[in-house]
Amino acid sequence: MLRPLHATAVLLALIALPSAQAQVPIKIGEINSYKVQPAFLEPYRKGMDLAVEEINAAGGVNGRKVQLLTRDDNGNPGDAVRAAEELISNERVDVLMGGFLSNIGLALADFAKQKKFFYLASEPLTDKIVWGSGNRYTFRLRPSTYMQTAMLVPEAAKLKKKRWAVVYPNYEYGQSAVNTFRQLLKAAQPEVEFVAEQAPPLGKLDAGSVVQALADAKPDAIFNVLFGADLAKFVREGNTRGLFQGREVVSLLTGEPEYLDPLKDEAPNGWIVTGYPWYGLQTPEHKAFLTAYQGRYKDYPRVGSVVGYTAIKALAAGMIRAKGAETEKLVAAFSGLELMTPFGRASFRVQDHQSTMGAFVGKTRNDNGRGIMVDYRYLDGARFQPSDEDVSRLRPQ
Repeated sequence: MLRPLHATAVLLALIALPSAQAQVPIKIGEINSYKVQPAFLEPYRKGMDLAVEEINAAGGVNGRKVQLLTRDDNGNPGDAVRAAEELISNERVDVLMGGFLSNIGLALADFAKQKKFFYLASEPLTDKIVWGSGNRYTFRLRPSTYMQTAMLVPEAAKLKKKRWAVVYPNYEYGQSAVNTFRQLLKAAQPEVEFVAEQAPPLGKLDAGSVVQALADAKPDAIFNVLFGADLAKFVREGNTRGLFQGREVVSLLTGEPEYLDPLKDEAPNGWIVTGYPWYGLQTPEHKAFLTAYQGRYKDYPRVGSVVGYTAIKALAAGMIRAKGAETEKLVAAFSGLELMTPFGRASFRVQDHQSTMGAFVGKTRNDNGRGIMVDYRYLDGARFQPSDEDVSRLRPQ
């Protein structure tokens, strides 16, 4: 029989357990190419930080505060995997998230599979993340390469152009985008021809030779997948050499402020793009996000801001549903998880772990030396998915 003082001590210890647990933060380990891709990832980090602040101000997740630990992968898959190992082994993080470049996202997805550890791929767009290299422990937030390309193809088909050229960065993302564009445009317009292809290494565009090669092929239209500094060089050289005069251009990601804004007075007119017209969105969920973001940073959001913010909010929603951060429970909670994003409601598909978060499609316009999107509309990502039968074929069992 316990003596009174001993019994009291035991009782106090038991009462203190939940309180002590609540003091242990939920640790999110985030890995990204901050030095290599700052245009996207600086706003992305701000979006994450804003979400963490909002969650913690509201009491945390299941009574626990959220702590974000970031690591730079230097744009190298090996460094990304080493950072993931360090975050799990030394920092004891509860989940992993992040990735910008597709090859790094694939490396982290494989790491998650081998370690049986939850990973939310916030940004990498490669279809392999959820299909060919898909696994139980990996989920992806952003609309995939397939989804965004599928959103552009109907607009490309409406142009009724027969001779197309393609230009893309020669790595997984670019290859996947062009393959999907070819396949879907051929299905919509069987007589189409692809008369030129330029695939420079990422970040090493020789703009003069690429633009000249495309011009020499005399295409009716161009499908562009370049982004960042490569896009700026391509646009500048294309404007100088008249590549875009009298030609239609369909361009993936170019309407995103990260890539459109730096073009300034070189911003093209009339390109059909996916992007983010933050200045014109009037939905309650976006107004709330915009007000909070501008109040916190005195700056306007980019796509990266939305992705970083939503990724943290998605993890919080999953942990609330799972009643914790234990991997297997979190995997189960994320399958079919619904959440509200600044773009509206989205969910994570059970069949391939892809989010249904959508994107905006519109046209570029040079508005007094500033590139903007016009004639845009939001396309729900749930509408731009392959059939369940195709997903079963594409995704390993």
